[in-house]
Amino acid sequence: MISRALEAEILRLYHSEHWLIGTIATQLRLHHGTVRRVLAQAGVPVAQTTVRPSIAAPYVAFMIETLTKYPTLRASRLYQMVKERGYPGAPDHFRAIVAQMRPRRAAEVYLRLRTLPGQQSQADWAHFGTVTIGRAVRPLMAFVMVLSYSRQIFLRFYLGAAMNYFLRGHVEAFTAFTAVPRVILYDNLKSAVLERVDDAIRFNPTLLELAAHYRFEPRPVAVARGNEKGRVERAIRFVRDAFFAGRTFRDVADLNTQADAWCQGPAADRLCPEDRSRSVRAVFAEEQPRLLALPPNPFPTEERIAVDIGKTPYARFDLNDYSLPHTHVRRTLTVLATLDIVRIFDGQTLLASHPRSFDRGQQIEVSAHLDALVTHKRASRAHRAQDRLHHAAPSAQALFLRAAARGAHLGVLTRGLLTLLDSHGTQALEAAIAAALAEDTAHLGAVRHFIDAHASARGQRPPTTVVLPDDPRLRDIRVRPQPLQAYERLTPETTDEHGTDDPEPHS
Repeated sequence: MISRALEAEILRLYHSEHWLIGTIATQLRLHHGTVRRVLAQAGVPVAQTTVRPSIAAPYVAFMIETLTKYPTLRASRLYQMVKERGYPGAPDHFRAIVAQMRPRRAAEVYLRLRTLPGQQSQADWAHFGTVTIGRAVRPLMAFVMVLSYSRQIFLRFYLGAAMNYFLRGHVEAFTAFTAVPRVILYDNLKSAVLERVDDAIRFNPTLLELAAHYRFEPRPVAVARGNEKGRVERAIRFVRDAFFAGRTFRDVADLNTQADAWCQGPAADRLCPEDRSRSVRAVFAEEQPRLLALPPNPFPTEERIAVDIGKTPYARFDLNDYSLPHTHVRRTLTVLATLDIVRIFDGQTLLASHPRSFDRGQQIEVSAHLDALVTHKRASRAHRAQDRLHHAAPSAQALFLRAAARGAHLGVLTRGLLTLLDSHGTQALEAAIAAALAEDTAHLGAVRHFIDAHASARGQRPPTTVVLPDDPRLRDIRVRPQPLQAYERLTPETTDEHGTDDPEPHS
């Protein structure tokens, strides 16, 4: 319908300006049929245009017969067949003609599905963007389960759609419902179906363990039949529009707290689509006693993976490194992780427990692990140094025993003996230690004294540890000795208290 003003403008342009119908339609952005109708209603005789016969008219019967026999035949192949029979037109216009003639598939009619109370629920994942945690960008996924009869919704957000999150979503949904539906419908996602050929289905074995624990039947819908789980699809759309749109949250835990309040509040207070006279809350109260009872213990949902430990005492898990005792490097250990805690096991032995991080590239450490490693490295260095001394000078073992008995600092003794070993050699050090033990002087100073005394007895100069650069100006320098008489003049002669020079005492 067009306005009265526009009808008046059409009549004015036609009668006063003598515009053609096509011009009026173009300038007023109307269909030429609309312009003709307005003129006909005003009693204006409008000449009927003649329709030019289509160049494809002689070939229409052949085209319809061919398309009826081969409904999926491509228009390009049919064009070649018609062109061989004399069709003079271009392929673009021919495709438009074929599109009008091709037989259409009859529209599929869907039957509204109805379920009994407590019989069925539907579950699926939904993607809600990403969340940035430190240097990590993680997907924000929502696990949605809806009871088909009452339309009660369970909503939980996770940082991924891995199998452990899939299991946790079921367990938390059953806990929220305080019961279990008899049948759960899924799409053909990998967490539920590993392989499918028509009706032959190979389920994910972990899902079968979950189903056996809670006594429900997992049932995937037919391939490309999303309408069979339309309740959860509509529930996801409802979550996007009524809950998530424009919502702010601090972290995923805060978002899940808000989701719980929304599921128990506005989502439960809406009218039930199956019975518009009652709310979802009221229908769920009727359905809940007909669901299956929960088992006494929940299904374990911890993520369990085997981790190969390298040279450093850290286990790499979910983009981060977690410390463990240094005694368990170069092994394959087991990591058990929840949303809050990461535990590292060697068989049944718990080695470490850490708060879980969803950041990226972080090192989550226990100070006791690092302190034990530092102590171990220091002891290893001291042990290697003492082994070297024992091999170079066998008497060093007795020296260490006596020094330890007298409370000497063994680290200082070790470093000092190594320095003497490097500067004087094994024979000189062994002789000095033996002499110190013979005099019952088990300390570093005695060893230094005897090693210098033995060297002096042999006419050797003390070794120098100063290393000059390889520079001829320094290597060939000559130092001129200075007479020491000049320094003697700096010493004042003896004077009495009166300031007079008198070597003889007063009488």
